[in-house]
Amino acid sequence: MSTSVIPDPIRLLPWRVLGPLTLLVMFGATVLYSAGGGKMWPWAGMHLVHYVVFLGMAVVVSYLPRDLFKQAAYPLYGGLVVLLVLVEAVGRIGGGSQRWLNLGFMTLQPSEMMKPAIVLVLAQFYDNLPPQMTRSWRALVPALMLLAVPAGLVIIQPDLGTALAICFGAVVVIFLAGVPMWWFIGGGLTAAIVAPLAFFFVLKEYQRKRVTVFVNPEADMLGAGYHITQSKIAIGSGGFFGKGFGNGTQSHLQYLPEAHTDFVFATMSEEWGMVGGLFVLFVFFVVLFRWGMGVARRAPDRFAAMLAAGMTATVFFYVAINMMMVMGLAPVVGIPLPFLSHGGSSMMTNMLCIGTIMAVDRWGRRGRRFYG
Repeated sequence: MSTSVIPDPIRLLPWRVLGPLTLLVMFGATVLYSAGGGKMWPWAGMHLVHYVVFLGMAVVVSYLPRDLFKQAAYPLYGGLVVLLVLVEAVGRIGGGSQRWLNLGFMTLQPSEMMKPAIVLVLAQFYDNLPPQMTRSWRALVPALMLLAVPAGLVIIQPDLGTALAICFGAVVVIFLAGVPMWWFIGGGLTAAIVAPLAFFFVLKEYQRKRVTVFVNPEADMLGAGYHITQSKIAIGSGGFFGKGFGNGTQSHLQYLPEAHTDFVFATMSEEWGMVGGLFVLFVFFVVLFRWGMGVARRAPDRFAAMLAAGMTATVFFYVAINMMMVMGLAPVVGIPLPFLSHGGSSMMTNMLCIGTIMAVDRWGRRGRRFYG
């Protein structure tokens, strides 16, 4: 029996990770407070509310048994596919895309929930697959079908960034399952051939502009290249220590579009400089590489290892693509920065991933009352 005055369910949570993560969220609220002109609402205040609510959700998820995860994999996947179909039929249109379902009490974006769901269902698929079949077509074709359905439904919304995030988490799980490496090499060569065709015949006009602007943003600095040009100005003008809290001009004078969502890192960098950027990177290193991948390495079984690594990779994709995007190293695809950008859907998705990794961490701990 524990002699601590702190209840075991609270004491045994991974505070070495939740502590830095909470500091990052509070730092994000500070950035959003400044971006909102010195007002807590609606951005900074709701950012903290979202974190508290979804942190509670993550804690609940962390105490779910392994068998429940496995039993829920296919029903959850199927339910989300149905919701994605409903999005196409009756979904709400916003910003030129049809991505949301209006449930009355809230607006739900099913594609966000599909990111952790695809990792869960593929981990379950490969855990059930006999090891001798891992190198046969039976290890790849069904998995690609499980991936193609939601990815295709998301692409036609259109939401290329979310579709890429779904694919990234899935590919990580497929790789960890031990399928032959030459399949990945062949897939890469196929993608290199298909990409030019997709550019001309699949992508929307605004998506093609994002790619051409990525190659040469100065060609249309006041048009399609405006976002990335202003973002790089904001980041560069912050220098090493930044202009100071509340002294950013790009966001306050509304030169920087989406200063509270997709380009929040540029907003932060202008006021907090490289020092603020290094703090953000340090927290992500602690959460994703030291903890997330560490949990995957210590996982008690194959299913748990693929699940933890896939969830870690999903959050990493958010971080890597957003930071590359705001610095002009990747096309603008509308992916928010985890735990800093304003938005309930992205916070929910990332906290679901964190909660799942916490659950795997719990499964790996033996001989404790609450983590056994």
